[in-house]
Amino acid sequence: MKFLVTGGAGFIGSHLVDRLLVDGHLVLVLDNSSTGNLSNLNQHALNKNLQIVTGSILDIKLLNSLVDEVDYIFHLAAAVGVFNIINDPITSLTTNIQGTQNVLAAGDNKKIPVFLSSSSEVYGKNNSNSLLESDDRILGSPTTLRWSYSEAKAIDESLGYAYWSEKNLEIRIVRFFNTVGPRQIGAYGMVIPRFVSMALNNEPITIYGTGEQTRCFGHVYDVVDAVMSVAFSDKTIGRVVNIGNNFEISMNDLAKKIIKETGSKSEIQYIPYSEAYGDGFEDMERRVPNIDLIKSLTGWQPKRDLTQIIRDIVEDLRS
Repeated sequence: MKFLVTGGAGFIGSHLVDRLLVDGHLVLVLDNSSTGNLSNLNQHALNKNLQIVTGSILDIKLLNSLVDEVDYIFHLAAAVGVFNIINDPITSLTTNIQGTQNVLAAGDNKKIPVFLSSSSEVYGKNNSNSLLESDDRILGSPTTLRWSYSEAKAIDESLGYAYWSEKNLEIRIVRFFNTVGPRQIGAYGMVIPRFVSMALNNEPITIYGTGEQTRCFGHVYDVVDAVMSVAFSDKTIGRVVNIGNNFEISMNDLAKKIIKETGSKSEIQYIPYSEAYGDGFEDMERRVPNIDLIKSLTGWQPKRDLTQIIRDIVEDLRS
């Protein structure tokens, strides 16, 4: 098959491209290098099955011309990262909403499957013990820009579902929960590569807020396995599926674990949210995925633990 991967030079996107090429497929990447990096695909420089196009999903003419060449669309292009969303909200909203509408319309014109990547951000401040795909969203005020990414991703999901229910377009939607691993950088607020980088340099590890907030981290290799299991199952058409690891850890314990794993001399420091992100910033206290649905539909479950995640990121940063 021939696939279009929007955002294919990004963190998750580049790992998906790796898998598709290993499996013998033809891959067409569309990326504007805003948060992705073409160097993530350098290992395929001589691979004739890969074509890279620099451009935007907002360029409808370009997008349609690429979709005409392929059999399936993986839509991973998005404005990501808390710092990006807060500092450049208009561009982020436009990319995440209008860009997805463009991709869906192009896929519908060609009548080919579209795989939409969404985010656990859609749950907002819902602190449930185990978040189901059907659980309610709990958000702050629309004027708190922190939640604009959540709003945009929810609209993306609604658009995708509408194309499936109204136009019978083959749609699959996944919600990623804190995916981490090699190639991820901390520049946009991603916590583990940021902590690991500080630890390797014996710099103070800065935690935003109290550090009592908890997250669950999934290895990107496991996540790509999950993506593949969802993308080619008839059982997942028209469904929203969580992808993540349900092992929960606080930011305080995460920092301590990284210091131990790296043998670092770093100390832990705390920065108020207001100093890191500006006044009025809100965050969620915990985010734990329920992954029963993906297990029941595809049999997938995560294989790699947090220790393996940290070690792989350490190796990647050192190299």
